[in-house]
Amino acid sequence: MASTRREKRVVPTKNTLTKSPLMWIKKGVSSLNLPYLLSYLTDPRKIAFVAVIFVILEIVLNIVVIHHVPYTEIDWRAYMQEVEGFLNGTWDYSKLKGDTGPLVYPAGFVYAYSLLYYITSHGEDIRLAQYIFALLYVVLLIQVLRIYAKTKKVPPYVLILIFCTSYRVHSIFVLRLFNDSLAMIFLFASLNAFLDERWYLGSINFSLAVSIKMNILLFAPALFIAYLCNLGVIKTIIHLTICASIQLILGLPFLVTNPYAYIVGAFNFGRVFEYKWTVNWRIIPEEIFLKSSFHLALLGLHLAAIVYFIPTWMTYMKCYAKLKAVGRELKPQMKSNNAEVNMSSVSQLFVSPLFIANFLGIVFSRSLHYQFYLWYYHTLPYIAWSTHYMPVTRIVILGLIELCWNVYPSTVWSSATLHGCHLMLLYGLYRNKVKNTKFD
Repeated sequence: MASTRREKRVVPTKNTLTKSPLMWIKKGVSSLNLPYLLSYLTDPRKIAFVAVIFVILEIVLNIVVIHHVPYTEIDWRAYMQEVEGFLNGTWDYSKLKGDTGPLVYPAGFVYAYSLLYYITSHGEDIRLAQYIFALLYVVLLIQVLRIYAKTKKVPPYVLILIFCTSYRVHSIFVLRLFNDSLAMIFLFASLNAFLDERWYLGSINFSLAVSIKMNILLFAPALFIAYLCNLGVIKTIIHLTICASIQLILGLPFLVTNPYAYIVGAFNFGRVFEYKWTVNWRIIPEEIFLKSSFHLALLGLHLAAIVYFIPTWMTYMKCYAKLKAVGRELKPQMKSNNAEVNMSSVSQLFVSPLFIANFLGIVFSRSLHYQFYLWYYHTLPYIAWSTHYMPVTRIVILGLIELCWNVYPSTVWSSATLHGCHLMLLYGLYRNKVKNTKFD
């Protein structure tokens, strides 16, 4: 007779049932290695990885904005009218006008928006234009994030917190289609080229940026010092000649037709802004805002601030040039030994003067309009992390600046708060300059 084998059944007890899930959760959490995961948000060295996810999120966000937030007509139609006159054969700058007034931008703007004029069916296909500017924003963001990845100064969570939450900046790109967007793309392309030591490409892109909007010249004082310290006098003259030649070539049709109208119209440094659009000077009466003496006082303060920071910028750029030279000499040896050289502090030596020079121009600007926010928005986290303040204070300052730029129309309080935040950042830069030249 076959023997039957009895299997021993294990009946789960109440104690086993309650402990198993808890043990599983504890084991799972420990296997996740939370400190390591959090480092992707807090460690500036890991920006490159986070940037990929960040760009994907921005693509989705821009599409959502395009389809769910109404487009607002401000300058796009006027842009199309201005370039339409050029395309119809009018090369006299004084005769190129739109609904908002005469054309006041250099020749690069005309060519760029002429291309957009054809692509968007004479400017009528607004939705297509919005998608083009959404793509341009992604291009700009990649360039900006590449600089932050190289400098490794700002933790990733700050970039995500600041860049993803700005209604005003997304509005400037995909809801307003302003030319400031194109200018800043070429500007950041030039900075990336300079960091890669592709100086000629950098100079070309910088001049192209200026040809679209003159605010790019706010970076010029620090760039001039970068040329001198890294290239020497002769090559500096060559690069300045390249920049000037591009302006001459682009403006040639207009210069031949009516040189005075082009120079005065495209490079009008004495342009008077309207008080109703100012974001930063609502704190003063209109009669003071319009006085030339007020503008001259701001110009004097701006120049004084530049002069004050120039010695520091020269120190930074000289150190940058020396360290880059040492890096080039050691690179073959380091490569053969499979070693890595941390160049983040070196990149900071180059980027800091340029970002600070532009920021000084913003602080002492005669007037800031809403689209001008783009002039320094993507540099603000870097500026804030160049101060001595605690991280929470830095984030609060950046948050208040964003709030001020979203108050429409601007008020005395929004204007005063914006100035307060600017001055706090400026004081923080001053404190760091006085304290030491340490780069973290």
